[in-house]
Amino acid sequence: MRGYITFASARATQAEALESAIATIADDVRGQQVGGAFTGPGPIFVGIGASLAAACAPVWTLRSRGIHALRLGSGDFPLPFPKAENPIIGISQSGKSTETIAVLDSVDPAQRYAVVNSDPSPMSDLSDHVLSLGNIPDSYASTIGYTATVTGLGMIADAWGGGAVDLGWSKLPALFRWTEETVGARAAELAATFDSVVTADFVGAGPSAGSAEAGALLFREVARVHAAGMSTRQYLHGSMESAGDGVHVLFGDEREIEVAQTLSEAGHRVILISSTTVDEARNLQTVKLPRVAPSQRAVLEALVMQILVGEVAHRHGVEIEEFVFHNSDTKVDAL
Repeated sequence: MRGYITFASARATQAEALESAIATIADDVRGQQVGGAFTGPGPIFVGIGASLAAACAPVWTLRSRGIHALRLGSGDFPLPFPKAENPIIGISQSGKSTETIAVLDSVDPAQRYAVVNSDPSPMSDLSDHVLSLGNIPDSYASTIGYTATVTGLGMIADAWGGGAVDLGWSKLPALFRWTEETVGARAAELAATFDSVVTADFVGAGPSAGSAEAGALLFREVARVHAAGMSTRQYLHGSMESAGDGVHVLFGDEREIEVAQTLSEAGHRVILISSTTVDEARNLQTVKLPRVAPSQRAVLEALVMQILVGEVAHRHGVEIEEFVFHNSDTKVDAL
């Protein structure tokens, strides 16, 4: 990656950068596929934070194709990684994530895949198969790095086991720009929902559970909002009971609509992000997205979160480029 840029700069250039990345990544995936990559048992994706969230929709896509796949937090199990035939796909935009590198280093070299933005990097040097996002300049609280990561993983999920990169990816840049313009025009209105609150729940269905996780992380990093992200079914099994004076952001087209209406009717502030037309009501604001494939939708959902969190941070007087804590053990040193 060619250095960090400001959140505002990354947002301003993201549509153009993503359009370029989509074309480049698609060519790389197709080329590696011809060379024999993306075959065998379904992959296990490993990552931390936003990288783990980015794998959610791709895992859903693989399972929808009948290919068993998993995503696991890199630091959540003992090493060495248990012996298995499944390829391991390490995800790290910097290519320096300590825990993910440790997982890859513990498995057979032939099983190692890496999806990184920074190449060369410790992780790409360790892996037999590398999908580089192109060393795209990114913000510290990731913007284009995240949407490009979802893109790369989504295309791998399309291509795995003899599949083909979905043709919808070529249309995504136009939908991305439309969403950016449409949601951007309402940014202040939507962000006002977060005035005078310090907590937020982010809840997503199936492939959008990753968007809920990434949204919660982004609001913690950028706007200092105490946020939690989870799947819809997990939310319904008890977590919803603590609904209070915070904001509830829901991603989905089915049960999420009813949850949004239930919460808003009970007096709770709700933003529903859906590809279904849902009438707004008191305490309920809606954002309608185009109906696209799961990983492509995750890119658009991430864009909505970026627009929203930037405006919320501005309203709360938070300086986006400043992180409160620095942890020295989450990244390895590059050689």
